[in-house]
Amino acid sequence: MDLPTLLLQFSTADLLAVAYTLAGVAALQLAIERPNARHPSVSVIMAYYRRDWMREFVTRQPRMYDASVLDGLRQGITFYASTCMLALGGGLALLGDTAPLEGLADAFSLHDDPALVMKVKIVFILSFVVNGFLKFVWSHRLFGYCSLLMASVPNDPEHPAAYDRAARAAEVNITAAKNYNRGLRSVYYALGTLGWLVGPWGLFLTMTATIATLIRREFASQSRAAMLPRLKEDP
Repeated sequence: MDLPTLLLQFSTADLLAVAYTLAGVAALQLAIERPNARHPSVSVIMAYYRRDWMREFVTRQPRMYDASVLDGLRQGITFYASTCMLALGGGLALLGDTAPLEGLADAFSLHDDPALVMKVKIVFILSFVVNGFLKFVWSHRLFGYCSLLMASVPNDPEHPAAYDRAARAAEVNITAAKNYNRGLRSVYYALGTLGWLVGPWGLFLTMTATIATLIRREFASQSRAAMLPRLKEDP
């Protein structure tokens, strides 16, 4: 079946709901990761602290605390990557038997969705799970690179390469965190797109709630308010 024929299997509301989802995902990523925003997100604010962390790392003796923090971050990434793999396995199993989900859709809609349509919906949901998994894997790898860069920082703060290498470690650390955050948002989006299983209006509703939750946590949360005073002290 070619793409135009496949699209004809979906209603206009379905296509608009998918377009709304993709547009919301793209717009939110741009807003969250915009470095020079007048109202920065938690992710952008944390980048300042990561650079501070690496500057403090140069003079901290011993440095076991920093290694412990980095190890904790990598363990968290491993947990989410494993969770994505479990979700992916469950989703692939559903592709082989969509009957349970078709029964769920029947309870909320006035018409039956063909099995092919239900499978496309599952694939759409799983695409966010796969994206999240790939982001977590790359983030884990980058934190590994960061640990090596940190290990290369000389113990002598007066060494000419000390702060330069620390700054490089900070940038890799920030990039790793950016991929980690993208992976987490993909998990949110995967949960949000579950609404499509009961129809296009379900997708509109659940994705709106998901995006609103992410906006609040990135731009209007109590944790963000706690971080801002320290940020204002930075030059």
